[in-house]
Amino acid sequence: MTPHRRPSSRTIRVDLHAHTRHSPDASLSPAELVRRARDAGLDRIAVTDHGEIEGALEARELAPDLVIVGEEIRCRGWTEVIGLFLSERVPMGLPLEEAVERIRDQDGVVYAPHPYAYPFRPGWHLQRAVAVADVVEVFNARAFLAVWNRTADSAARSRALPRAAGSDAHFPWEVGRAHTEMATFTSACGFLEAVRGARPVGLRRSHPAVHVASMSMKAVRLAGAASRRLLEDGRRAEPIRADA
Repeated sequence: MTPHRRPSSRTIRVDLHAHTRHSPDASLSPAELVRRARDAGLDRIAVTDHGEIEGALEARELAPDLVIVGEEIRCRGWTEVIGLFLSERVPMGLPLEEAVERIRDQDGVVYAPHPYAYPFRPGWHLQRAVAVADVVEVFNARAFLAVWNRTADSAARSRALPRAAGSDAHFPWEVGRAHTEMATFTSACGFLEAVRGARPVGLRRSHPAVHVASMSMKAVRLAGAASRRLLEDGRRAEPIRADA
């Protein structure tokens, strides 16, 4: 990726992929994400929790000039896309085409995150995500094998698609590890125009251990939620009374 430099006065720094604790595998509160983004010198950040927009809406309330409301959506077959500039949540598990339609019905932008990262996703599903995308993430700071980002970059260039970068931050220290330098914008339409001339900037890739930490956090949270449901079900259950 292009070495880091401070953008000119006509360009801004935008991180198009970050998470709050509304994602089960992330620790950042919306307020902390906003603070970290400011500290990292970002001008805009897309909050893209897994299957949720509540964290993004909360962050936007705190910093409307900074936050883009987004959502990372896992579609049927494990294909993932991100919707940017959303006003409504898009359900998980939809066919890819339906998820894309729901994003565009909101005048949103379809962003392909880490399209070639991680070996458990079948290649043809990943190619489908790029095929429907308005913008391709060609540097993801959590894609710890450089070849994954290089493949995404080649795919975007071959299709003449806009190229962008995102930190995919789940923890505080990950915020700002990647961003996209681009012209200013005030809307989804303006973003699509500006991103055509964007420059992805990757500063640092996260260690694979962050994935282990995220997966461990998710497992603990899911186990805790299951335990709470069992306790609630037990409290609601009608007591069994012996016959008189």
